[in-house]
Amino acid sequence: MSVEIKEVTSKKELKQFVKFSHKLYKGNPYYVPGLIEEEMMTLDKVKNPAFEVCDAIYFLAYKNGEIAGRIAGIINRSSNEVWKEKKARFGFVDFIDDNEVVDALFGAVEKWAHEQGMEDVQGPLGFTDMDHEGMLIEGFDQLGTMATIYNYPYYPKHMERLGYIKDQDWCEYKIFIPESVPEKHLRIGEIVMKRFGLKIMKFKNAKEIMPYAKNVFHTLNAAYAPLYGFAPLTEKQIDYYVNMYIPMLRFEMVTLIVKEADNSVAGFGISLPSLSRAMQKADGHLFPFGWIPLLKALKSKPKVIDLYLTGVMPEYQNKGVNALLFNDLIPVYQRLGVVYAETNPELETNNAVQAQWEYFKREHHKTRRAFTKKIVL
Repeated sequence: MSVEIKEVTSKKELKQFVKFSHKLYKGNPYYVPGLIEEEMMTLDKVKNPAFEVCDAIYFLAYKNGEIAGRIAGIINRSSNEVWKEKKARFGFVDFIDDNEVVDALFGAVEKWAHEQGMEDVQGPLGFTDMDHEGMLIEGFDQLGTMATIYNYPYYPKHMERLGYIKDQDWCEYKIFIPESVPEKHLRIGEIVMKRFGLKIMKFKNAKEIMPYAKNVFHTLNAAYAPLYGFAPLTEKQIDYYVNMYIPMLRFEMVTLIVKEADNSVAGFGISLPSLSRAMQKADGHLFPFGWIPLLKALKSKPKVIDLYLTGVMPEYQNKGVNALLFNDLIPVYQRLGVVYAETNPELETNNAVQAQWEYFKREHHKTRRAFTKKIVL
């Protein structure tokens, strides 16, 4: 029976779109399911402020009457303007190991992108850098994280078969927590604080951090500006992410570096206890009982933590501000008994972020890739 491609047009179909990955990976020990309602909100063209600057279409593939794959086509107009490109993205992609299904899914997105005047398709990417990005090409036997995509080994084989080629790779590391802060980091930290008039800020609750929250995202916009595919977050997007992430913070694991002169954010490091096992137990649902393992994980003494977001203003990059962040956070991790940190994806071309791990024992355990293809119809 031939494959049927259907555009998602109803809330019921959108929920089927979201739940397909949960079905495809059911029982897989490395897959970390997201929260269904959160992904529904991300894909909602009314609720997600990314649609101020993005267009999107969602497709489901059916084979023998059963859903066999899903894919989103996305155009980030802001990113195209910044990079002076005509590129569409594919994302939120999952499929069974079937040539017909894969060909039909990507054929639908490529046709849609061509109709919108685009010249290339790249991905997997989301609406913004805050969404999951990069297809796993190494590390299929490693537990995923809340911030990353897991996929079966057959995925990248299909990408190559379809003529997609490497666009960019991300590396992921386990960074093992040292017994003491590296001596060089301590020296650099002291020098940097005095030279640039910086101080470390810590917080006990959401009320204390809120005056700095939007500034953190403005720093992120500046820090990430030169990175692959990035487009600055709008004020509405910043408000959206502040409201989403502030309630999740473990404040002792949050460090801000601010200028003493005006309290503006020069750099930030935000980490969380690993929620991977808790997300597996929740199985996509906060209610009625999914919130229990998540709350336990957030309040636990974790063996593993996720380095969720780090950023430094361009004028302070490569000048030792990262050392200040780790000088503050390493003792926190030691006190909690953390064994290692998951870096989450780091661009292989970002030499500055790679160099910061020079003084730590580390293990490169996962690699993921963004693919690209010229549209030829």
